[in-house]
Amino acid sequence: MPQFPRLLPQFAALAALASAAFSSLPSIALAQKTPIQITADLSDAPRKLYHAEVDIPVTAGPVSLTTPKWIPGNHRPTGPVDDITGVVFTANGEKLPWRRDDVDLYQFHVTIPKGVTTLHAHLDCIVASRVSQKLAVLEWEKLLLYPANTPGKDIPIQPTLIVPAGWGIGTALTPEGPGSYPVPAAATPDSKTPADLFKSKSVPTKFAVTNVEQLEDSPVITGQYFHEFPLAPDVTPKHYIDVVSDQPEDSNLRPAVLAELNNLVHEISVDYASHHYNVYHFLLTLSDVAGGEGLEHHQSSDNGVGEKGFADDAHQLAEADLLSHEFTHSWNGKYRRPATLYQPDFATMQQGKLLWVYEGMTQYLGNVMAARSGLKSQAQYRDLLALSAADLDYRPGREWRSTEDTAIAASILRGGNPAWSNWKRGQDYYQEGELFWLDADTLIRQKTGNKKSLDDFEKIFLGLGGNTGPIVVTYTREDLIKNLNEVLPYDWATFIHDHIDVPNPHADLAGIERGGYKLVYLDHPSKSERTMSSVAGPRRNGLDCWYSLGLRVNGEGMVSDVRWNSPADKARLAPGYKILAVNGNIFSNDALKAAIKSAKGNTEVIHLVVQADTFVNNFEIDYHDGERYPALQRIEGASAYLDDITTPRTTPEKVPTEKSKNDED
Repeated sequence: MPQFPRLLPQFAALAALASAAFSSLPSIALAQKTPIQITADLSDAPRKLYHAEVDIPVTAGPVSLTTPKWIPGNHRPTGPVDDITGVVFTANGEKLPWRRDDVDLYQFHVTIPKGVTTLHAHLDCIVASRVSQKLAVLEWEKLLLYPANTPGKDIPIQPTLIVPAGWGIGTALTPEGPGSYPVPAAATPDSKTPADLFKSKSVPTKFAVTNVEQLEDSPVITGQYFHEFPLAPDVTPKHYIDVVSDQPEDSNLRPAVLAELNNLVHEISVDYASHHYNVYHFLLTLSDVAGGEGLEHHQSSDNGVGEKGFADDAHQLAEADLLSHEFTHSWNGKYRRPATLYQPDFATMQQGKLLWVYEGMTQYLGNVMAARSGLKSQAQYRDLLALSAADLDYRPGREWRSTEDTAIAASILRGGNPAWSNWKRGQDYYQEGELFWLDADTLIRQKTGNKKSLDDFEKIFLGLGGNTGPIVVTYTREDLIKNLNEVLPYDWATFIHDHIDVPNPHADLAGIERGGYKLVYLDHPSKSERTMSSVAGPRRNGLDCWYSLGLRVNGEGMVSDVRWNSPADKARLAPGYKILAVNGNIFSNDALKAAIKSAKGNTEVIHLVVQADTFVNNFEIDYHDGERYPALQRIEGASAYLDDITTPRTTPEKVPTEKSKNDED
């Protein structure tokens, strides 16, 4: 309590917090129950198959078992029940019949014979992603089976893991004890990291008893090329980054990246003034086959990027906020969670109405912390903020759909068709939330003479209760408003309503402008945009015509989206079309760019030959304003709050990097 004097008047709230803490941990009664035993066998991972043997304590009579449906962090029902196969139940060596529930397809019904106390289940999972010949990621929902209609925190479970011979393991799970896991042949008596315990020779690795809620929240990465690096050794609890890759050189992270991650742990520890985990593991997968993930967990984060995602500063820029974003989620999203989003089981629908806090604030803080720690520079932060703000400002769907509705509808907006997504809107609560919290931050700074900021709010909202284990403390909009008023008395209810609850035809640019910058459009891309384009593949490296013609087109001429009411829309182009020729020339980025430039200031239309399905047609775009690319421009004489926000709060560990040179155009 002495660490947080502002919390002293909130004794009642802390009492409630203590109650929530105890309710989120296994009780004494729970600890006396016989835990489920689950053995996950990843020996077949290169064949994209996982196997599990599950022993479940039971009593005679009907029993209903389930697999997870609503996966935290996915904001939709992504439980892989359709990939679970080969399900066989046995008791005392005899196979038992089962029936799937007619309504809840995630449930299995089995009748237990008299005298049986343990039900054995075998199941397999067909794994479509996050696995290659050299590595694998285990999300436990792929293999979990447990009693239905019971809170996950009340079900004890003990996991065991088998991986291919020689593969290392990264996870926040706790090994059960000496002798329970194999010691690698190369290990020495003074080995210092948990990874030294996890070099497997296809010998099972047993972990300590936990509960179903926490096991689902504790993914595993494993691979032939594995490295674990301790981070910020002066900070307690301990932090690590575990890395697996398809190529041996990639998992050995650059010294610059490790220095920046050390900074990140220090920056976040200072700013959020608490830790809500017993240990933290950044789990990082570097693979062109098994990458493509960013998912928060309480004591770890599952981060998957391309093979060269952190190989150099150019590749790193596109991923710069991934680790800081998912790390922030340990506080905002896992510890503090919207009351209707957190459900005691994985069967009840998670309601997304406060995702502009859960994801939006994390989007803001993740980018700020990436800049403070050096994962990207301040100039790069501004360049990427300009891209995000412009994208939102040129999203016509905001005319009819509010930010709140994008949050409420999250489960039906995720993973949708990108065609006409600017008119439909998607998961805009991320970027809209980022601008909202920047607006709030700069407003607090302006009204307090820069003596207070959102940092003060974070220490209250995210630091509530000081250091704890991995528990959940829920909140409502009213709690949010109350905490904001503790920092700055203001009509926050109206502020939230005006920005979140009603459609706004333009993006919230007030925070950028109050921060000392304004959004402008130049005739050339920012340095950061050019950097990211330089390392993109041909399918991704197209020409950005969004703010001119109103097209998103890749390097092969495929149109992924057309901006509603733009010149391209008025020309009757549509997503899915392929541009074959521009002004009589075979399509290329250069040909399209030359056409936009040549049309500037005159009346000649841009002529396109386009393939639509199996047909070829001519189209004409009437556009004459040249190339337009977003950037932030300094407002002369204005307070540079944006620079204050991204300045480190701790003394950073300095390692020379490419991004430190020639940041400005």
